[in-house]
Amino acid sequence: MKKLVLIDGNSIAYRAFFALPLLNNEKGVYTNAVFGFTTMLLKIIEEEKPTHMLVAFDAGKTTFRHKTFEEYKGGRQKTPPELSEQFPLVREMLDAFNISRYEAENYEADDIIGTLATDAAKKDFEVKVYSGDKDLLQLVSDKITVVLTKKGITNVEAYDEALIDEKYGITPKQIIDMKGLMGDSSDNIPGVPGVGEKTALKLLKEFGSVEKVLESIDQISGKKMKEKLEENREQALMSKELATIFLEVPFETKLEDHGFGDYDEQHVVNLMKELEFTSLLSKFDTGLAEEQDLEEITYDILEEITEEHLVKESALIVEVLSDHYHQATIEGFALVNEKGRFFIETEQALSSDAFVNWLKDETTEITVFDAKKAVVVLGWKGVLLNGVSFDLQMASYLLDPSLSSHEISDVAKRKAKGQVQEDEVIYGKGAKQKVPEKAILAEHLVRKADAMFQLKPVLEQELIENKQEELFRELEMPLSIILGRMETTGVKVDKEQLEQMGEDLAKRLTELEEKIHELAGGSFNINSPKQLGEVLFEKLGLPPIKKTKTGYSTSADVLEKLAEDHEIVEHILHYRQLGKLNSTYIEGLLKVTKDDTHKIHTRYNQALTQTGRLSSTDPNLQNIPIRLEEGRKIRKAFIPSESNWRMIAADYSQIELRVLAHISGDEKLIEAFQSDMDIHTKTAMDVFHVSEEDVTSNMRRSAKAVNFGIVYGISDFGLSQSLGITRKEAGQFIERYLSSYPKVKEYMDRTIEDAREKGYVSTLLQRRRYLPDITSRNFNKRSFAERTAMNTPIQGTAADIIKKAMVDMASRLEDEGLKSRMLLQVHDELIFEVPEEEMEKMTELVREVMEQAVELDVPLKADVSFGDTWYDAK
Repeated sequence: MKKLVLIDGNSIAYRAFFALPLLNNEKGVYTNAVFGFTTMLLKIIEEEKPTHMLVAFDAGKTTFRHKTFEEYKGGRQKTPPELSEQFPLVREMLDAFNISRYEAENYEADDIIGTLATDAAKKDFEVKVYSGDKDLLQLVSDKITVVLTKKGITNVEAYDEALIDEKYGITPKQIIDMKGLMGDSSDNIPGVPGVGEKTALKLLKEFGSVEKVLESIDQISGKKMKEKLEENREQALMSKELATIFLEVPFETKLEDHGFGDYDEQHVVNLMKELEFTSLLSKFDTGLAEEQDLEEITYDILEEITEEHLVKESALIVEVLSDHYHQATIEGFALVNEKGRFFIETEQALSSDAFVNWLKDETTEITVFDAKKAVVVLGWKGVLLNGVSFDLQMASYLLDPSLSSHEISDVAKRKAKGQVQEDEVIYGKGAKQKVPEKAILAEHLVRKADAMFQLKPVLEQELIENKQEELFRELEMPLSIILGRMETTGVKVDKEQLEQMGEDLAKRLTELEEKIHELAGGSFNINSPKQLGEVLFEKLGLPPIKKTKTGYSTSADVLEKLAEDHEIVEHILHYRQLGKLNSTYIEGLLKVTKDDTHKIHTRYNQALTQTGRLSSTDPNLQNIPIRLEEGRKIRKAFIPSESNWRMIAADYSQIELRVLAHISGDEKLIEAFQSDMDIHTKTAMDVFHVSEEDVTSNMRRSAKAVNFGIVYGISDFGLSQSLGITRKEAGQFIERYLSSYPKVKEYMDRTIEDAREKGYVSTLLQRRRYLPDITSRNFNKRSFAERTAMNTPIQGTAADIIKKAMVDMASRLEDEGLKSRMLLQVHDELIFEVPEEEMEKMTELVREVMEQAVELDVPLKADVSFGDTWYDAK
């Protein structure tokens, strides 16, 4: 049998947005609604196996119903921009799945669904309708089932005629009459004042319809009820009309045009990767990319490497398969230059004095892909790579950081320079990955090196045209070598201290568990959401805020709202935090600590974020939680690698706000920083119009939220969530801020205009971020691009400044012959290990270098401290 699935797009997207925390991907795009919607979509496809499918959307705010009742759907809060921005992505996801979507001017999604559902039922389709709107229950018939979302995303209930009878004791058609009598506050349908669901159902079971009820007022008991019905006769009939789904929406397509079946899985996977829906990718096995028809390429396998092969300008591939490249196996080398194309086996290359000396020579001009990785991989083999002059990955990243891939094969495709197959084609992926026979490996590596050799002058010219050559040559290229050496050096960890912390946390967890059980009046599994929900909401009687398909929600946001209702809640939140600290960070750090050296070698991602920020993996040192004292104490385990050495930590103070002051030129902000005032206190004074001594802690907290919120393009919705105030209050606060700092508002407007004109925004050091949607006719896409235009120059410049400080610092350490080592970069902080005799010198030098990294209209300020561990240096 043919099966049609109809989805109420607006309803499901809204449900997903408010059910999930406000997620965003690396690019800063909000994704929680799209994630929830996609999760639901996959579940529907898997369970329903539809032959036909369509998602209906509301076309606009005005429908034919507004002619009947102007206040229809009045009073609804404006859609949060964080949700509005996601609707284009929801539509993009549907297009990737090849699922029809439809919206019709003057009609609602319900009308589209109703028209198609009834048409399909007549044609003997089985019809399933998915929504969160009970209005659609009026469509239920022997062929049409309406599936309503309950709590969360995938917790649903399927309504057929029997269930409607069981729950309401009426027929599906009488749902309209019920709405006519009781109204619907969500749609601003008035109904009859004083008539709720219980009364409406009682009247309908007795009389059958709104019309029959109104005809039979004399038979209804109760003087007040009679008066209400009499006085609101027309309103009840109008309410029924408003609640009635229109079943004759004019379609430009036929039902048969909305078949569902084939779609390009790779397209879906690529979009999910871009949105970072990692947990959903496991549902797909797209296999390997199709092999290309490649033109023949000639190359030599070098048995002996001579100086003739090692010319100054060459492209070099150092092939390593694993992303975990520390101590990884080198599979081979490829070399391309004016003398030819060569493949060199690993042992042959590393045992050649000529080759090793050529790599070490600072006067060579070697083009590589991912210089940092090459430096680390060769460094572990005892080979220095000093001659790198061009990093293809970094050049591609700087030219357009929004691109999803900077792999050689993708860059070659985009620039039509060289033919290169994707690594997955050659090696496979995941558990299936293996090194092919020598001939296939050699040709693949040579093709990659050949493409790089051709691409270098093309990308060089583009960098010059973009005025990014200095950013590339003076900042990112030297930084990649510095990061490579920092990764290889690693940071020492006191394993005994970490293990002791784990034992202390385990003991503290036991104490908390006992306290929680005492407050609960009995033992239960705290890690079981089901058991915890029963204790909190049934045994202790706390008000349930959310429900899931397995019971009560006990998520962090729910518990935080209940914290003042019962002492047990704070203990549960603390128990969870300590549990995560122990499993993710204590145990996690121990797993990646080398047994012989007791060192951790994190990997920095230099070509990932669109703002230019560095991130780190294995382990992610940026994410060690420091708001909890127990989290901060994890830093105690990071120690100098040599005796009589100490740690120095240097942290930029409010660097993004200082950049904002400089870029905007706002006199009040500049004056505050020049006079070394507390910027959040100053903002509170200006926004609340109070003197410094009258600034309360709440005022400062609000000022701090809006200060940092402005940097990240916060909306009234976002600020209201952050401060726990209404959207109206948050909006007023933002307005007061912008009127207090008019140059900030001018900066925002000017930046958006510049972005519209150029198509991109830049940092002070000329890092670019392209914004193709800045001129989009789609309001949601355009508003996200505008927000990005405002915050990228600030965040990106801050990222550039700390990178510049790192490059300058490495240079000064070398020039002054200091033994001190730069170990880590975490957010706006640099961490060093320093011999005792260099402590005084380094404390002054680090502050000097960081504060003089760039010249702004406001002073840069670095807080420098030291101690025996990273923790003590704060």
